[in-house]
Amino acid sequence: MPETIEVVALVRWEAGRLLLVRADYQTAFYLPGGKIDPGETHEQALHREVREELGTGVRDVRFLDRYVADAVGQGEGVRVGLNCYTGELVGTPAPAAEIAELAWMSRAEYLDQRATAPAIVALYADLG
Repeated sequence: MPETIEVVALVRWEAGRLLLVRADYQTAFYLPGGKIDPGETHEQALHREVREELGTGVRDVRFLDRYVADAVGQGEGVRVGLNCYTGELVGTPAPAAEIAELAWMSRAEYLDQRATAPAIVALYADLG
């Protein structure tokens, strides 16, 4: 059975654009978020990851959906379980920690990137 890496992610969708980040070690943009530490709830992990990656807080957190797809850059057969949450940012997001870039992208802009994450493509399809 293939390995599935469980992660949490923040979905900020404004004016037809999704808030995305790219880590300095990745080629694909993805949602702000990351792995859940042992003993953390999904919401605790989301708050920690948003603080680490964007330098902001998040409030009014609500579960949106879960996507399971091939994980980008994690090796053959590794999947990601992307647990998506919505919420309002508290502060202005800026790249922090390992984040090299932050961008607001439409679906078309994302699909024009040289590397994309299958779970993000599926999310865009659901967002419209």
